[in-house]
Amino acid sequence: MSYQKTRPNLIAAPPVAWLLVFMVAPCLLILSYAFFQRGVWGGIEYNFTLENFARVADPLYARIFLQSARIAGTATLIAIVIAYPAAYAISRAPRMRQPTLLFFAVLPFWSNYLIRTYAWMLLLNREGLFNKLLQMLGYTGEPFSMLYTEGAVVTGLVYNYLPFVILAIYSTLSRLNPELMEASRDLGAGPCRTFLRVTLPLTMPGVAAGGVFIFVLSIGNFVTPALLGGGRFQMIGNVVYDQFLTANDWPFGAALGLVLITVMVILLMSQARLTARASGEQAVGSVP
Repeated sequence: MSYQKTRPNLIAAPPVAWLLVFMVAPCLLILSYAFFQRGVWGGIEYNFTLENFARVADPLYARIFLQSARIAGTATLIAIVIAYPAAYAISRAPRMRQPTLLFFAVLPFWSNYLIRTYAWMLLLNREGLFNKLLQMLGYTGEPFSMLYTEGAVVTGLVYNYLPFVILAIYSTLSRLNPELMEASRDLGAGPCRTFLRVTLPLTMPGVAAGGVFIFVLSIGNFVTPALLGGGRFQMIGNVVYDQFLTANDWPFGAALGLVLITVMVILLMSQARLTARASGEQAVGSVP
């Protein structure tokens, strides 16, 4: 009997230990570094200070935070606009074909993130495929400079994280009761009104989950801005990276990272609470 009671704890022990070692411990380490001073030659001097957080509030870094949020927000909106029709089409396809369509949706994940980003560098440069296609179509002007722009950064973020949004929205669409749409049509609502008044509100938890997911991943990203932005568009992830590996100012980098982690946790907790509330309201509404 005692084994039956402890069995769930034994099963949960390995993943909990993994989270503690590889997630909680690094966060605590960053938290501790943020309250110390940078050494004269780099490194850390273990003298308690709040100066690092005062520097985070500097208008320069506040502007970088806002720019990062703007770029991440733009990528999030574009990804949702693209992902929702794709997820809707997959969920309305014959059930036997849905696994194949989902396979193609996540197929980019079969290659490395860096390889996918480098591929966009080849596509967007002045001698890339897009400019070659324009020349084949008769364009004779100067090649467009699409690389090292904010649009290139947003494109890279959308492309790399779009499958997550498709899967999040598809998961809610696939669980949607088709009788609700039938009832809406029986009551005289057309396809557009049924979608806006029934389908879209009931699938908003999936939209919110996918949106928060891509926003959190994008705002802390430093690889895509460095490669596709060419360093011209600083995001907060690049600043944290530079503080640790270039400026050798670990305490200030830890303070920036801690603020970024706090923003991410708040967004994830808010999304989880909204999803739980929406699920509860749907459950109550489904009770006869």
